[in-house]
Amino acid sequence: MQPTIVIAGRPNVGKSTLFNRLVGRRDAIVNDQPGVTRDRREGDASLGDLRFRAVDTAGLEDAFDDSLPARMRRQTEVAIGDADLVLLVIDARAGVTPVDEHFAKWLRTLSVPVLLLANKCEGRAAEPGTYEAYSLGLGDPVPVSAEHGGGMNMLYDAISEVLADRGVPDDLSEAEIEQGPLRLAIVGRPNVGKSTLVNALIGDERLLTGPEAGVTRDAITVEWEYQGQRIALVDTAGLRRKARIHEKLEQLSVGDALNAIQYAEVVALVLDGEQMLERQDLTIGRHVIEEGRALLLVINKWDIVADKPAAMAALRDRLQTSLPQVAGVTVVTLSALTGKNLEALMPAVLKAYEVWNQRVPTAGLNSWLADVIERHPPPLAANKRRIRLRYVTQPKARPPTFAVFGNRPEDLPDSYVRYLENSLRDRFDLAGTPIRINMRKGKNPYGDKKTK
Repeated sequence: MQPTIVIAGRPNVGKSTLFNRLVGRRDAIVNDQPGVTRDRREGDASLGDLRFRAVDTAGLEDAFDDSLPARMRRQTEVAIGDADLVLLVIDARAGVTPVDEHFAKWLRTLSVPVLLLANKCEGRAAEPGTYEAYSLGLGDPVPVSAEHGGGMNMLYDAISEVLADRGVPDDLSEAEIEQGPLRLAIVGRPNVGKSTLVNALIGDERLLTGPEAGVTRDAITVEWEYQGQRIALVDTAGLRRKARIHEKLEQLSVGDALNAIQYAEVVALVLDGEQMLERQDLTIGRHVIEEGRALLLVINKWDIVADKPAAMAALRDRLQTSLPQVAGVTVVTLSALTGKNLEALMPAVLKAYEVWNQRVPTAGLNSWLADVIERHPPPLAANKRRIRLRYVTQPKARPPTFAVFGNRPEDLPDSYVRYLENSLRDRFDLAGTPIRINMRKGKNPYGDKKTK
C-alpha cells in the first residue's frame, strides 16, 4: 500500500496549493478566502520518485462544539489518525500564530511523525517567520513555496527520510497497479443530501454534512469497494442556477462539480423527494446527457413524502416531457438519512454502467433498420425525392453511438431521428442512457462490391 501523507494547518496557509502541486493538477479549489476546504480531499501524489496518497484537509480551528468549524476539525483529526506522515503548514510571511502553536502542541502528543513546512517563502519577507517556526518544537522547518514550486527538493529529502525510518514503502509494484475504478459522481442542487448519501454508502462519516446549504465546496473523491467492484464516489458541491451565483468561490465550486460530471462514467442526480425535478434539476440532467454520461435519478428523503404514488406519477410525467433524451431512466427512491432502500442504489448504478458500455452487433443493427423502415419509411425530402437509409453501424460505446448511412441525411427531420432513437432503445434494451445517432451520407460500405 502507498503511504498516506496528510497536509494540515490553520486556514489559508496554502494547504490546497501544496496538494495541487503534489498531485500534479488543480484538483482542490484555491482562493484567498479562509476556510475554502471543508472536506478532506485525497489524491495520488508524487515527488520525484516518491509515490504516496496525499490528503488535503480543512483548516485547523479551535472549535469543539457542533458548529461547522468543529465538524471540519473532527474530519481533519480522523485523517491524521490514518496518516503515515503529517505535513503541518504555516504561513512564513505571517509568522507563527497562537493557532499554529496550539495545534503544534497537540500534534506533538501523537505518535504520527510531523514535518513542519514554512510556506510562502518567496523573498526576504518570509525569513523571520521561518526562524520563528523553530519555536514550535517540531524540528527544522522546511522552507517551501507551494505556489511557485520552491523548496520541493528539500521536501523530497525530508519525506524520504521519514518514510525510510518508518519502513513505509514509497511506491507500488507493477503487480499492484489495477484498472481504474468506476467513477460515480453524486450531483444535485444544494442541500438535497448528496454527502449524507455518500456517507451512508460507505458506512462512515467521511464527508461533512449538516443543515447548512452549501457545506460541500470541492468535488471530493472517496474510493470504495462494492461486491469486488472498485468505485470512486465523487461528492460535489450543490449546483444552483447561474443567475444566483455571484461569489467567485461558488463559481469555482460549480466548475469543480461540472468537471466531475465530465470525467464520471455514471452520474447519480439526487433529487429532494418533496421538490422533485425543479428547473435546476432538469438543467443538471440535460448537462449530464450532453456530456454523454450514464444517468440515474435518486429520489432522497422518500420516507417523508406523504403521497408516494402521486409523487411518482408526477415525476414520470415530467420526465416524459422534459427529459425524453433518456427515456426509461432508472429511478431509485431511498432515504440516505435512515438507510431505507439504500441497497437498491448500487445495483442500479452497475446496470446503468453496463448499458452505457453496450455494443450491438452490426448484423442485428441492420436487421433492426430494415424493420423500422418497413414500419415507418423516411418522409420525402423537400424536392419530393425519397430519403433512403441504407446501413447502420455502432462505431463506439460510452455512450452508445450509431452511424446511419443514407443518400440525403441532411433532409431527415428531427422527428424521424427521435423515432429511430426510441426504436433503438426498445429493441436493444438501451433504456435510460444517452444515445448518439450520427447521420452520414454514403452507401453501405460493405455492399455493392463487384466481384472480379
